[in-house]
Amino acid sequence: MMSTAIAPKKPEIKTALPGPKGRAIVEADAKFVTPSYPRPAFKLVAERGKGVWVEDVDGNVFLDCNAGVAVCSTGHCHPEVVRAIQDQAAELIHMCGTDYYYRQMPDLAKKLDEIVPVVRPTRTHFANSGTEAVETALKLAMHATGREKFIAFFGSFHGRTLGSLSLTSSRVAQRLGFKRQVLDVVHVPYPNEYRNPFSAEDCGNGGPGQGALNWIENRLFKTTTPPVEVAAIVVEAVQGEGGYVPAPDGFLKGLRRICYEHGILLIVDEVQSGMGRTGKMFACEHYDVKADIVCIAKGIASGLPMGACVARADLMDWKPGAHASTFGGNPVCIASALKTIELLQRELVTNSAEVGGYLKRGLERLMSKYDCIGDVRGMGMMLGVEFVKDRTTRTADPDLRDRVEVASFERGLILLGAGANTIRWSPPLILTRENVDVALEIFDEAIKASI
Repeated sequence: MMSTAIAPKKPEIKTALPGPKGRAIVEADAKFVTPSYPRPAFKLVAERGKGVWVEDVDGNVFLDCNAGVAVCSTGHCHPEVVRAIQDQAAELIHMCGTDYYYRQMPDLAKKLDEIVPVVRPTRTHFANSGTEAVETALKLAMHATGREKFIAFFGSFHGRTLGSLSLTSSRVAQRLGFKRQVLDVVHVPYPNEYRNPFSAEDCGNGGPGQGALNWIENRLFKTTTPPVEVAAIVVEAVQGEGGYVPAPDGFLKGLRRICYEHGILLIVDEVQSGMGRTGKMFACEHYDVKADIVCIAKGIASGLPMGACVARADLMDWKPGAHASTFGGNPVCIASALKTIELLQRELVTNSAEVGGYLKRGLERLMSKYDCIGDVRGMGMMLGVEFVKDRTTRTADPDLRDRVEVASFERGLILLGAGANTIRWSPPLILTRENVDVALEIFDEAIKASI
């Protein structure tokens, strides 16, 4: 007797989006919650999640290929993570690790010392978010070097608190109304291989990566920014909010060389690209580069609020009271993080690389089908699809990107934009090939309906 193949699970859309219960919540949100949150055009009102699936308050079921903006690395409510959270919550929820001791904090710091691409030995400061991890790195860099200037990159996103906002350079809305920047930061164009911002003279024979390095050494250092005054260069190995733009080969190693030569610290922001997202535990491992300081958050604790700043131990020698956090290193969050790292090392980093490669090949097939897709880029499950009006001129088409984003949602696929005209794919790292096939079918339909 022949076996009957089981059809892959697909989204289920039962109501208008949002449905009646969802609309009521959106209306209450508009009345009582700050309007500063950058919600997209579509309105998802989540009620529960399991694995790669999210159900809204009206019973509509979506395939999640955004993972709460690259946060739910092990999927929604992974049973082992849930159990670790529950067990820890029944024993100790909070004790303030800045004043008291508990075993979880050194346990996680030791694990980070083993896996983070920083020259060992390291020390870790625990925070609650990515922007707090970056703030820690900035304070530490100034404290360790006695310098005050920083170099960052256009298109970067490092957070919205005032120190990290000085680095952030992805959207004017993030700066508008907040007057001058708090820190002395000079921005350099990021070396985007699809949209090279540098002249042929800047690049020589080295492409956009060399163009960025030449800009720093031949322009900044000789005009506005003496290297002896620079505390750190802050960079994303893969730009996140800037459009999921991977660094070109040789660029990060060039930054590493510049930093060594001038006593500058290299801070790598792995908030979005870390924790298995790119098919390696950290994105800068693709480039064989070790930083002086690495900032981590998002995927580290499978959805619980945690940030970490991991630095060379000789740098993090500041005295008690120099920097602390009431909730940073919360025992429940640490339990979730330790279980997340265990799952990542056991199978999910490998799955990110393998299934992410399968997804990328599928997106490249769609690029060959649709002229409006100008570029498919990225590594692992951190992939960007850039929409253009014309492949020859590469004119950005943000309106089409937005239409595709909404059309995908209407068909039950959760995606989110990044940069001006790119859709980011940052699914849970448990995504399967069967899930990918379903997602690509919906994405295909959404593009067809939007052009």
